[in-house]
Amino acid sequence: MKRRGTTLFVMCFGCAAAWPQGRGGSDWTTAGNDAQRTSWLRSDPKISRASLQKPGFAFLWKIKFENEARQMNGLMPPVLLDRYIGHRGFRSLAFIGGSSDNVFAVDTDLGRIEWQNHYPAAAGPASSSAACPGGITTALTRPTPIAIPAMAGGGFGGGGRGGPAKSGVGEAGQGAVTLAELAQGRGGRGGFPDAPPGRGAPGAPDAGRGAARGGGGGFGRMPSLTYALTSDGMLQSMYVSNGADSESPLKFLPPHANAQGLIVAENTAYAATVNGCGGAPNGVWALDLESKKVSSWSPGAGSPVAGANPAIGPDGTLYVTTAGGDGALVALEAKTLKQKDAYSAGADFTSTPVVFDYKGRTLVAAGSKDGAIHLLDGASLKTGLAKSGSQDGAVTGLATWQDGGTRWILAATAHTVDAWKVVDRNGAPALEPGWTSREMISPLTPMVVNGVVFAVAGGTPSTHAVLYALDGASGKEYWNSGTTIGSFVHTGGLAGGGSQLYLGTHDGTLWAFGFPIEH
Repeated sequence: MKRRGTTLFVMCFGCAAAWPQGRGGSDWTTAGNDAQRTSWLRSDPKISRASLQKPGFAFLWKIKFENEARQMNGLMPPVLLDRYIGHRGFRSLAFIGGSSDNVFAVDTDLGRIEWQNHYPAAAGPASSSAACPGGITTALTRPTPIAIPAMAGGGFGGGGRGGPAKSGVGEAGQGAVTLAELAQGRGGRGGFPDAPPGRGAPGAPDAGRGAARGGGGGFGRMPSLTYALTSDGMLQSMYVSNGADSESPLKFLPPHANAQGLIVAENTAYAATVNGCGGAPNGVWALDLESKKVSSWSPGAGSPVAGANPAIGPDGTLYVTTAGGDGALVALEAKTLKQKDAYSAGADFTSTPVVFDYKGRTLVAAGSKDGAIHLLDGASLKTGLAKSGSQDGAVTGLATWQDGGTRWILAATAHTVDAWKVVDRNGAPALEPGWTSREMISPLTPMVVNGVVFAVAGGTPSTHAVLYALDGASGKEYWNSGTTIGSFVHTGGLAGGGSQLYLGTHDGTLWAFGFPIEH
């Protein structure tokens, strides 16, 4: 039997539905932050290049989970829900997948476990190896919009955790804001109030089944959900408030598959499978959450690159990189996964794609085994726009961000993080070298918060991970975690929001860094 969250739902009509205004941009809802896998938070109330040059940014807390590592897999990168309002009041939550078919929810303000679920291991014979470790192999996800997020300064950036709260009591003489009004989308952005416990909650009715699919992170039509892809190939949908099922698990992949890049967008779940684990063909899979229909695409020769594959463009097109064969970057139709276009790199791709807007064009970038970054037009992949010079070993991860009018691409390589500028040359986009970080042991894909680049030296089983904060424009080092982190990271990665960063290590510990929150 799997353990379920024990939080009970309490109806709270007429209670204050207050929410902070502008806590620094969108939530980190999937691996790489957004559907485009940019690993970029455009704004933050406290983290900036100016604030990192002063004291204050530091280690905050850590939690050790009961999770057994499987091969090199431990904790998956967190996904986040800031500004959630439930029957317990305000919550900022992180959702973490553990390699032993565990899901943990953490209150990131207080550094404590909110609820946790354990799922039975997939039935049938399964051997564990580095290529096929078993258990949960991909980060959790929350429903993620496909639109490219707006630049900082519009929408919800600004006020931060310390900003003023808006009351839900209503204007004088107009009565209180009710849950019904919030459900009709009148509450603004923030977390939906707690939904009734669904299937799996002891003694509770199966309330809200179906209606919750694809639920977003706002006061809107549906409760907030988080999704996990467990080792039995089932897609688990859970209420964020208590971990209870919103509906019965959905069959998605063959058991024991090595799943990568789980994302839910436009009411469809996508994931890639690698290394032929569990007999699952290597490829990309789509599960329509309404019809329950599963579609798949196979590259023929080769396999999708492990990591946050695929990335999704603002028109819904999926971009996936492959290794083996000729190495290709392929464009697929949403839901059907019919191949639309492809680009051959002439070398294996070794990073998943990133998608971004550049002067009104949707561009795609990916890194290859020969250390090059390939830049392509998302509308026509066949002819590449630009290719960088080779770097120090294969490109293992990319991030991208924009500083004023300058578009940057950050590449994790064998020993460094390298920054490249996208520039115009002879009327076409080109790549120009920027800066290179100090040498690091096994650097992970970096992330960018409000102009600050955070990079992680993942370390090895005999060393430890180190977190670095760098100036996004120059690479100047502002801060590092030294010997604070007590383990290494192999398959995990960074996530961040609300002036805090989170990193899970191989030993089952979640580490939080940032600026302390005023309580």
